Amino acid sequence: MYFKIGEVGEITGIAPHVLRYWESEFKIIRPVRGSSKQRLYRHIDVLNILKIKKLLYEDKFTIPGAKKFLVQKGKKILDEKELIQEIKQELKDIVELLK
Repeated sequence: MYFKIGEVGEITGIAPHVLRYWESEFKIIRPVRGSSKQRLYRHIDVLNILKIKKLLYEDKFTIPGAKKFLVQKGKKILDEKELIQEIKQELKDIVELLK
């Protein structure tokens, strides 16, 4: 599932121009481009944006400080493989509940 930049803005509370700026600053935000050249954000991108928002707005990091924090912690915030494993586990739990 993909989200357009306006939808991501509504979900995260971040203005589209800020999202475009963050794309240039944080390598973990990499929306794909559709045939119409629109930015299409994946679920993992939205989660990463929310993490960056927390670092900048709640934890009061500067952009260089947030980048350094993410590098030092070795975080890609949520690796796609980890996300898939979490989803698989949740689906297994649901199947067990339905039995």
